[in-house]
Amino acid sequence: MAVEFYDVKTRKKVKVEDKDVTKTTFTTKNGQVRYGVRGKTSDGRTLTKFVSKSDWDSMKYPKS
Repeated sequence: MAVEFYDVKTRKKVKVEDKDVTKTTFTTKNGQVRYGVRGKTSDGRTLTKFVSKSDWDSMKYPKS
């Protein structure tokens, strides 16, 4: 199953294979925690997609 990301550079939605996807968290200046997944495109660029905590918890991707 591939994850769909929006590629800002090409202005299109792209699918990234599971082997190239990792889970990550972001902490804002105010201390809030944001949850996301990162995928690497075939040309080496990194794409980010923000998801809810419940979706993040249910994903089986490795943490980065």
